[in-house]
Formats: sequence, structure tokens, C-alpha cells
Amino acid sequence: MKNLVLTIGASIIIIAGIFLFASQNNASQNKNENDTINPTSVPVGSPQANILNNQPDSSTQKMPFPILTKEEIAGKKIKISTNKGEIVIELLADAPIASSNLLYLVNKHFYDGLTFHRVIKGFMIQGGDPTGTGNGGPGYQFQDELDAASASYQKGYVRGTLAMANAGPNTNGSQFFIMHQDYKLPHNYTIFGSLISGMETVDSIANSQVDENDKPNQPVVMNKVTIE
Repeated sequence: MKNLVLTIGASIIIIAGIFLFASQNNASQNKNENDTINPTSVPVGSPQANILNNQPDSSTQKMPFPILTKEEIAGKKIKISTNKGEIVIELLADAPIASSNLLYLVNKHFYDGLTFHRVIKGFMIQGGDPTGTGNGGPGYQFQDELDAASASYQKGYVRGTLAMANAGPNTNGSQFFIMHQDYKLPHNYTIFGSLISGMETVDSIANSQVDENDKPNQPVVMNKVTIE
């Protein structure tokens, strides 16, 4: 299977497309300011799940999870208990689809036992793939939430930000990433949470020894993910 890589040159952002997970071209753990690795979810070219949306007049399949109101999401927190420590994230109400999806999957115990399969120190840690390869998901996809006027969008990809990984527009599923450091990513990834405790755990995960594909040599396991 393939992953999606985004390589940023000195002055031009080049979307490199899907890369072979075993590729070593951009797998170095030490990324400089001009090398951006694209957090990736379901690869283009694989059997695609239905792209879903929440438009009431849409003819597409309904989402398997209810879209909560902003009031229902406000203040909701997720705790990720890993073998390296705990991470607590507060969800953002201005990204109700992504937040509702995460709450739905957590209630289903979807993430329990999954790993952070991709770790790039100074950039981000990525997890939520049931296959552990970067190519898996929950069996459905949903649309982006990239409103430039929203607080989450304007926040940007700063240290401790939670965002959806994707393989292109409207291909969100179960994979997410947490920013290890501030990074100038293009606004292509729905931001839907912010870390409120456990940054030392993120640091510990980011310091993991990884192979040429940015996969930790020792698995970083989400033992349990719960709603606080």
C-alpha cells in the first residue's frame, strides 16, 4: 500500500502524491524547515470507501455517527492512555464533524490497542490506523472543515494541535496527528482539538527511535482512549 507524501521545496510546495510506505526518500527523522511530510490516511488508488457528508439534501449515504451541536461538543475532552504516558485533548466545537467522529469512534473503543505508527520529531505524531500501516481507516470518509474564519483554522498547526490526517480533500477517516512543534503546513487538514495536558508524553513519543519509514522501533500503543 502507499502513503501520501508532501514535499515542500525551498519556495514551492509540491504535492508529491502517494508514496510507497517502504520508500526511504523522505523518511529521515530529522526534517528541516523546508521538508514537510504530509500526514496521510487512505491512499488514492486503493479501494475507496464512500465519501460522506452531512448535507440534509445530499443523495450520498448518511454518516454512521450523529453530528453533535457545538454546545454538545464544547468542553469535551479525550484521554489517550499510551505505554509512554497520558495525553488529554479538548475538542473544538467549530469542527463538529471531526469532533463527532472521534467521539463516536472512542465510544466504540475503536482506538483501544492501536498505535502511533508514524513519528517525526519536530513535526508530528500520527496514529489511529487499525492496520498500523498508514493505509487503514474506519470504512468511511467524511468532508473537511476548513473555514478560514474559524478559530481552529486561524490557530494553525502549532504545538499540541490535533488534526485529521487525510489523503486529499474530503478523505477523513480515523487517522489523526498531534503536532510536536509549530509547523507551517498548508491548511489542508481539519484542526479539531488542542492538547491540554500530556505534552511530555508527546515529547517522549516524538523522541522514539524510528525506522526509515518513521515507524517507531518499539510500538507506541494507545492502550485505552476514553471520553473525559
